[in-house]
Parts: sequence; structure tokens; C-alpha cells
Amino acid sequence: MAAKANNYEGIVRDIKAGRYAPVYYLMGDEAYYIDRISQYIVDSVLQPEARDFNLDVLYAGDVGMDAIVERARTYPMMAENRVVVVREAQGLRNLDLLEAYLKQPSPTTLLVFCHKNGKLDARRNVAKAIQQKGVLFESRKLYDRELPSFVKGYVERSGAQIEPKAVQMLCEHVGNDLNRLSAEIDKLLSGLLGERRVIDAGMVELLTGVSKDFNSFELVGALARKDVAVAFRIVRFFQGNPRSFSLPQTLSNIFTFFSDVMMAFYSPDRSGRGLAEWLGKPEWKISQEVLPATRNYSGMKVMQILGEIRRTDGASKGVGGCRTAPGDLLQELVFIILH
Repeated sequence: MAAKANNYEGIVRDIKAGRYAPVYYLMGDEAYYIDRISQYIVDSVLQPEARDFNLDVLYAGDVGMDAIVERARTYPMMAENRVVVVREAQGLRNLDLLEAYLKQPSPTTLLVFCHKNGKLDARRNVAKAIQQKGVLFESRKLYDRELPSFVKGYVERSGAQIEPKAVQMLCEHVGNDLNRLSAEIDKLLSGLLGERRVIDAGMVELLTGVSKDFNSFELVGALARKDVAVAFRIVRFFQGNPRSFSLPQTLSNIFTFFSDVMMAFYSPDRSGRGLAEWLGKPEWKISQEVLPATRNYSGMKVMQILGEIRRTDGASKGVGGCRTAPGDLLQELVFIILH
């Protein structure tokens, strides 16, 4: 039975159920899902002892489309299927040969293309042929707001739990490089002992060196509460430990937060649950940060804050000849936010 899904979870589910497609064209700027799907296909379709004869890993820079099609038409040996993986597929030429192959693809071959840092033009005939006969999958970079869900889901699928603060610290430290993020989570999971399989902020602090008390997550919380003492304590820590924080990442976190606060003013339902649905954020974040901020700041003040964050970002990049240290720029911004 042919596979139809074109999202990560659906593709994995189809492969697990034995619903294979003759071609998988995996493309996009996020290497994580491309690597995971291609490896899952190999691991699921071929037993280790069958791979010597039935697995071809080719590089587009070394072979042409004609050679790839020739391998795809080869029958499997002592197995039901064979897998042909084409890496660096963004360098392929003569894709019209693939279009011709898809008119009558081999029923026993799974042809997998890995096209990173770019994508196939969906308007091309070959793209339409792939969609009709197989799977055309785009692996896009996650937005910062999507990272917490990725981390939480990854940990839970491993049979463990992770505290919200630990989630935010990981996201802030690693960013949206999912291969690196998953590797850091794997390190944390390997350190869990006993029956209590919960990753907490202390574990993340030991792994990453990011302080559980002095980070942009805690700074955002202090700004939400308008806690002047805590906010400036964190800023002073950053000023004394300039390698402990990234000003661009910190500004991004603050901007995202106050953008959420501005959006909250327009929500038709201002309850915690209503705002969580409106903003697509967990209820704990709404109750601990967004709701307090809507009480502590007016809409006009939030508009001013967003403008000041943009100005600070420009200054950090040298706009206007600014050479102020990152910690001092943050101190000035925090003062404006709180006053």
C-alpha cells in the first residue's frame, strides 16, 4: 500500500505500518527531520544483514540521475525491498529522468532524496510527479515559540518528564538547531537515575553552564512581574559575566514576550485558558507571565517597549555608530521597560 502522509509523524507512522512510497523527496532548511526520516526508512525496511546487497547511499556530486535511476530499477537480493538514498540532492541535474522513472517506478525500491538547505520548486512537473506517486516533504526550521513543544514532546516520547523552567533554559542555550537540541536532551536523559525520570533546571544548569537563576527566561519573568530588584540583579550578572548571555537571543525572548502581551490585549477571552488558546502558549506561562504583564503595563507602554527593543537591537549591530557594550545596552533597555 502506498504512503500518503507528507508530515513527519505521518511518514513515520506509514513506514512503521509497512505503507511504503516508491520515492521520498526530503527537502528544507532543517536537517533534523531529513536525517531522521531517511535513517528510519533504512532501519525499518532493511534488516542489518540485508544492507550489504540492498542499500545504496549515493552522493549527487558523484553520480548523475541516470545512475540513480539504474540503481532504483535493480531488484533486491534475498529481501523484499531495496533502499537507494541520495544525499546532497540539491546538486542533482536532469530531474526529468526522475519524472520519467516515476511513470513506472520499481515496486520493490524506496528511492530517498535528501535535499538540505533549499527546496524543490513545487511548480515543476517533477515535483508534481513526486507528490502524485510518493512523498514530497519540506523540513522547515522551527520558530522559537515552537521549540518548547519540541523539547517536551521529545522527552515524553522517551518516557520521562521535563520541568517548564528546564525547557526554557534548554531552548535559550541551544536555539533552533534540532540536531544539537536533541543531542543535549539525550545527554540529560542518560543522566536520569531511579524511578523519578524528571529533568529539572538544576540538571540543565550542570550540563550547559547556564545559571538557573540568571538567564533571559528569569529576566522575562521579572519584567512581567515588574520586579525591579530581580531584573537588575540579572542584568548586573550579565554585565559581570558577558559570556553567560547572548544579547540577540535575550532581545528576541523579550520581544516575543511583549508581542504576546500586546496580542493578549486583543483576545476575545481574557481568561487564562482563553489567552492560552489565543496565543498558542501553555497556561502556566499565561498565568505566571502574560496575565501579570497585562496588569502591569498598558497597551501604549507595550508599544513603546517593542519600539525600544528594536532600537536596542539596531544599536547592538552598530547602527548610528553605537559601540556600547551589550550588557550596558540591556541595562538601558530594562530601565526604560520598568519606568
